[in-house]
Amino acid sequence: MCPAADFFSGMAARALIGQRNFTAQTPGASDTLMGAVSGLAYANGMLIAVDDNRVSASPQNNRVLIYFNVHSFLPTPTQEIPVSDQRCPVCVGQANVVIGQPDFAKSDIGLSERSLNHPTGVATDGRILVIADTDNNRVLIWRSIPTVNHQPADVVLGQPDFKTNLSNEGRRQPSNRSLSGPQAAWIQGSRLYVADTINNRVLIWRNIPTQNFAPADVVLGQPDFTSFVPPDLRVQSFEPKASTLFQPVSVTSDGRRLYVTDLGYNRALIWNSIPDSNAAPADVVVGQPDMTSGESNGTKKICQDEHTTNDKGEDIAPQVCRASLSFPRYALSDGTKLFIADGGNDRVLVYNQIPTQNGQSADSIIGQIAGHLNQVSDGANPLGRGSSDSVATPMGLAWDGTNLFVSDPFRRRVLVFAPGETYVPYTGVRNLFSRAVYAVGTIAFSGTAKQDDEVTVTIGDKDKGGREYKYKIAKDDTFAKLIVALAAKINEGAGDPDVFASANPDFLVLVLTARRAGEEGNDIPFSTSTSTSAQIQLQTSGANLAGGQDAAKIAPGTLVTILGQNLANSTASAPENADPLPRELAGVQVYFDGIRAPLLYVSPDEIRAQVPWEVNDANSINAYVRIMRPNGTVQATAAVAVPIISQNPGILAEPGTDPRPGMVYHFSSSATGTISVDGTAKEGDRATVILEDRQYTYTVKANDTLTEIRDGLISLINENPDEKVVAFPAGVFTRIRLRAKVQGPAGNGITIAANVNNDAQVILTATNSELCCANTAGARVTEENPALPGQTIIIYGTGLGLVNPDDAKYALATGFRYKGPELNRPDEFVSSLAGGKTANVLYSGMAQNMVGVYEVHLELNSDLPTNPQTQVTIAQDIYVSNIVTIPIRNPKEESPPKTEERPARRR
Repeated sequence: MCPAADFFSGMAARALIGQRNFTAQTPGASDTLMGAVSGLAYANGMLIAVDDNRVSASPQNNRVLIYFNVHSFLPTPTQEIPVSDQRCPVCVGQANVVIGQPDFAKSDIGLSERSLNHPTGVATDGRILVIADTDNNRVLIWRSIPTVNHQPADVVLGQPDFKTNLSNEGRRQPSNRSLSGPQAAWIQGSRLYVADTINNRVLIWRNIPTQNFAPADVVLGQPDFTSFVPPDLRVQSFEPKASTLFQPVSVTSDGRRLYVTDLGYNRALIWNSIPDSNAAPADVVVGQPDMTSGESNGTKKICQDEHTTNDKGEDIAPQVCRASLSFPRYALSDGTKLFIADGGNDRVLVYNQIPTQNGQSADSIIGQIAGHLNQVSDGANPLGRGSSDSVATPMGLAWDGTNLFVSDPFRRRVLVFAPGETYVPYTGVRNLFSRAVYAVGTIAFSGTAKQDDEVTVTIGDKDKGGREYKYKIAKDDTFAKLIVALAAKINEGAGDPDVFASANPDFLVLVLTARRAGEEGNDIPFSTSTSTSAQIQLQTSGANLAGGQDAAKIAPGTLVTILGQNLANSTASAPENADPLPRELAGVQVYFDGIRAPLLYVSPDEIRAQVPWEVNDANSINAYVRIMRPNGTVQATAAVAVPIISQNPGILAEPGTDPRPGMVYHFSSSATGTISVDGTAKEGDRATVILEDRQYTYTVKANDTLTEIRDGLISLINENPDEKVVAFPAGVFTRIRLRAKVQGPAGNGITIAANVNNDAQVILTATNSELCCANTAGARVTEENPALPGQTIIIYGTGLGLVNPDDAKYALATGFRYKGPELNRPDEFVSSLAGGKTANVLYSGMAQNMVGVYEVHLELNSDLPTNPQTQVTIAQDIYVSNIVTIPIRNPKEESPPKTEERPARRR
């Protein structure tokens, strides 16, 4: 049975109001730009947002924005979005009316029937508008929805007129008419509710007032209307009860129940019926185990189901869980679901059913992954880093039956979340080539395998119950048998829970690969030991597995795989020579920030697409799939976040378990070599390249650069018609590439060397002593046709990011085959390791006539040993690709005997 459309933990927002993309946090005020927004309200297709707050987020624009017919610009979850040049078609919204300011550009504080002073709350039933004008200690009422900017209010509560703003009328005690810092209001039928925050109470008017300074009829949180509340929070008593409140900041109703977020007591209270008497006690508490608790994230009492134990068996309570709250800001229900803006935990809790018991856990969490505190905002950096799946101190909520609107004041935006089919999991969008970058460790065997010696491999921490795998060496055992046997023990049955073992007996190595993809695998320790006096030695590559990376962090232009279920009703591929790629296949469309993506392939459990180049201005985007079923129904998956980074390379490889055989190719049908030009250009220096007995010397001129030295030497070589070698520049650094004019093995062995005069500052280095390794250009590197040390090979990658020069960058077009300059290079330098040694990156750049694919030329180290599973990676900055393997044969080594006959020997 397919999962139903719903909210789920870790989901992303589907749309955005107030900023140009999910990363932008532009300050200011206009009809499309929001400041630090807080309170929200929705009714009759209209969204109203308070563009101000009480949490010191900036800018505080002292205004309220009204968006008429919000659905005219907000696409429905299943709506088809046309292909266009718009950067973010789901980043929408232009306000129609501004309240509190004469126009959309101003943000002045004021005291009048037209002005506001740090408002925080808003309410509407579609006919009447109510604003909590917090720092003016009043609530303003418009008897009809304003249709022009700066429209004056009709009624004021909490003050005798529009010209005064005294807290509690300037008296020590409140009354049934006074207000002090009200932060929220709600209209339900004929009733008006106001959270009178500083007075620690909620006021209820049984009929919406039509006269200024009208008295309230009912008070909650206090025994009467005149109970004194000390203005200094430090001297107020901390006595949570079912009938008390401490700084309530929201009040709402679903027509049957009443909901209040009680900020100071870190809880949300539910009255199962509308209270109509003073100090009526609440029936249910959320965020606390009982009505007398009020601790922020009181997890020791409330999170029992999520406790863990440490290595000493001691009980460890989580910092935060699905049942805890920290300074909640808003609670809202449609009569079935309950949403709570858990401000202190930077998240929104979703309850699929109204809680009926104290301390109930939420069903899903928006803004955080699971129930864990990710510290999206903190004291040092409250603004945090914007993304499509996180919020920082959510302040207000609104619900239109389809969309949940969440105010995100520190990111200056309103996020729009919509339930969808949960076919694509969190981190379901991955680099197509790397898919998952697993941490790896190796154990090298040497010495002598002596009968009855025992070898132990331990996975996990020795002192914390690590799992031991032992093998006792039998008579006539070889290293190959030993390594294969250990791998079998580790993989036996369901296998070790942390690692998968693979044997490389020809190279006397056991490879351990993390079962958990990404950076988590880097935390897996492993170790070895041998019995006393054993003659065999084991050497680990480190204390922990290493190299795990997050393949779900995506660079602009990357080819990605979207993994999930029920993503299509059939399998379809883009036509072989499609240019551009289609934006729909088999009724399936993929959207990134509302941009319809080019598709390579769709199937029920996988989609392959290209992330648009246009998202290079963001560090987070959203992704969702729209599916048109054969029966005419249309489904949309719930949005998931895709972290965007400048580069995160992946290498094309065969399917299977990592490390996978790479799709790697021989570079040239002619023998090749390289000379690197480094150092500093000094006038008069003499740089010489020697090809067999032929010398080519370039004398450095004034103002020469290393590039001009390189090009001068290339010209000298190529000017000789009798030269056996052609010279050309490498695509990276100032290197001279040399290629034999004759194809095939006849060109192998042409000696190359380089030197400079004694006091020269320029440096010339030949990376090989002779041209080598002619093969068939474009032929795949295989065990039957392996790579050789010193040879140049070609790998293909995706996710290497933007390229330069500018004319190459301008040639990048989403979904189109690259036809820009042949010599181009990624903005971030590419390095490589092959067999644990540096491989010279001779060229890296967009591959001609391909979509989203890069070509990388690697010159292998000339000292690499024979190894059929030589591991190769490329890296940019801190981001390392998946590991691929290639077979390498070193002709200088004696061919090893067959594995089954190979005796154990000392290496």
